[in-house]
Amino acid sequence: MDALPYFDEIDPSTIDVLLVTHFHLDHAASLPYFLEKTTFKGRVFMTHATKAIYKLLLSDYVKVSTVSVEDMLYDEQDILRSMDKIEVIDFHHILEVNGIRFWCYTAGHVLGAAMFMVDIAGVQVLYTGDYSREEDRHLLAAEIPQFSPDICIIESTYGVQLHQPRNVREKRFTDVIHSTISQGGYVLIPAFALGRAQELLLILDEYWSNHPELHNIPIYYASPLAKRCMAVYQTYINSMNERIRNQFANSNPFDFKHISPLKSIENFKDVGPSLVMASPNGLQSGLSRQLFEMWCSDKKNACVIPGYVVEGTLAKTIINEPKEVTLMNGLTAPLNMQVHYKSFSAHADFAQTSTFLKELMPPNIILVHGEANEMGRLKQKLITQFADRKTKIISPKNCQSVEMYFNSEKMAKTIGRLAEKTPEVGETVSGLLHRLKQIFESVESLPDEESECPAFRVHERLTVKYESEKHISLHWRSDPISDMVSYSVVALVLNISREIPKVVVESEEAPKTEEENNKKAEKVIHALLASLFGDVKFGENGKLVISVDGNVAHLDKQSGNVESENEGLKERVRVAFQRIQNAVKPIPLSLS
Repeated sequence: MDALPYFDEIDPSTIDVLLVTHFHLDHAASLPYFLEKTTFKGRVFMTHATKAIYKLLLSDYVKVSTVSVEDMLYDEQDILRSMDKIEVIDFHHILEVNGIRFWCYTAGHVLGAAMFMVDIAGVQVLYTGDYSREEDRHLLAAEIPQFSPDICIIESTYGVQLHQPRNVREKRFTDVIHSTISQGGYVLIPAFALGRAQELLLILDEYWSNHPELHNIPIYYASPLAKRCMAVYQTYINSMNERIRNQFANSNPFDFKHISPLKSIENFKDVGPSLVMASPNGLQSGLSRQLFEMWCSDKKNACVIPGYVVEGTLAKTIINEPKEVTLMNGLTAPLNMQVHYKSFSAHADFAQTSTFLKELMPPNIILVHGEANEMGRLKQKLITQFADRKTKIISPKNCQSVEMYFNSEKMAKTIGRLAEKTPEVGETVSGLLHRLKQIFESVESLPDEESECPAFRVHERLTVKYESEKHISLHWRSDPISDMVSYSVVALVLNISREIPKVVVESEEAPKTEEENNKKAEKVIHALLASLFGDVKFGENGKLVISVDGNVAHLDKQSGNVESENEGLKERVRVAFQRIQNAVKPIPLSLS
């Protein structure tokens, strides 16, 4: 119970939405407990890849746990029940639950990791979760949203520390390994079963391929999840960066030539120098701890710690190279093996955090997910950096509430009977409300002499007349933009009350045929895509060819399928076309 987040400080029954950023245990391990053993009745969302890996990791966590059955927080059945409750979200796809709108961006860090933008009553909050702005061998870099949120809640794991350039990091990593093996030693790399492990395996397999003298030296990936992990990574290859997708076109980059799985210490064949990557990363138990205790007393051997490790773990302790260590049986042993810290952690360092916040420019920054000292140093450096912009920077303690106030006043205009009486404070007003500057930006009342009844003009394109209590007429000259404005106004009118009124054709023109409607819809779609992406041309087989900054996407208007080597452009075109299609669907003339 002590390992759980501070659930006793909140009332789970009051939570509408739970958003999980990625699969690492410090972010997702308590989810089955929260969903099955608390009063939480809301909805939970994560990306497709996160959900797939979440089940693998937690099932393994339950199997290898040394906690007694009575003290277990949940079992395999709780995990399966939680899977039924988890809903998936696509990147950039907007969802809404009880008035809360949210969508997610690629976060880097690990496969499927997401940053969430949450919009409540017009106040937008970006929660980064764990993120990295550096593209590595298989992951995309974290995206930067196109607009500034009101609040950015951002991780501060590395505080003001700076990472080495990736090529330098990789060379020092492989140099240490090659040197140790050349001297007849063993190399242990304690790592998470998923995440950084896949990046390191890609580096090692390529290095071994380029060095024939190492081909007789075995590399073991020691994790009971090894085979299933690789299957998941191969499934979501299209969520990775262009480099790995290009490799996959020729051969499977995760089908390693020089790396073998290792299920347990009993399966390890000690035939000479070798390299073993084993979990857990903190050396607190499991196979990595068993191998460490076998090899720690020999100075020929090396332990390479490839990323962030938590205070209190053995891995954190040996970075400071004590003379001896305590074994699992309580005895002590000399620490003679070399210990190297080569950070491949996919968390943002200070340079990435600083640049990210400069481009995003949120007026309020909340620092989380970091040790108090590192967070404090980061806060002071950011205060200095943003001194001229009056940015508010907060680093709250665990369970400390942060209160911020935003102007939520909205201006609305009423016509007809609603305008005859000023509503009382707290009174509910229902009817035709037009939110100025919020929806249409330009809404002007027409003088009485220009119309026989109350009327106003939207975007100087559409005239709306209040003919009677139950009769509103819309008048406009048809073109792609005016049609879109009119559809938006009609949608607003139809949603005013639950009693949906009929849409009456007032024009004296004959109804348009389906062919004419389809032609008009195609014109509107082309015009809107051109306004969003610029260069939109007709290609072969009726497809649209969309070009942005040298990247090209081919859109099939019939199926909605998009083909592009650039995954970001492909997703943007797909989402835009889907929304435009929904917007241009003709409204039936006999709604009741």
